[in-house]
Amino acid sequence: MKASTMVHNANQIALFFATYPHEEAVAGIANHIGKYWERRMRDQIEQYVASGGGGLHELALEALQRLRTSV
Repeated sequence: MKASTMVHNANQIALFFATYPHEEAVAGIANHIGKYWERRMRDQIEQYVASGGGGLHELALEALQRLRTSV
């Protein structure tokens, strides 16, 4: 999948959760990505985050970093 598509998808999830309290939003994003994204998609976004994660919503970036350390 193209990086721009992954970033867009992750940002859409972050925008959904943006009105939640911070901790709940980050947990919700991490849960959604961990539960519904295929392993290959999670691997791709993890590599993207490791290379800087440019363009990701701050909540998405935090959630992805948390998801990476919890696996």
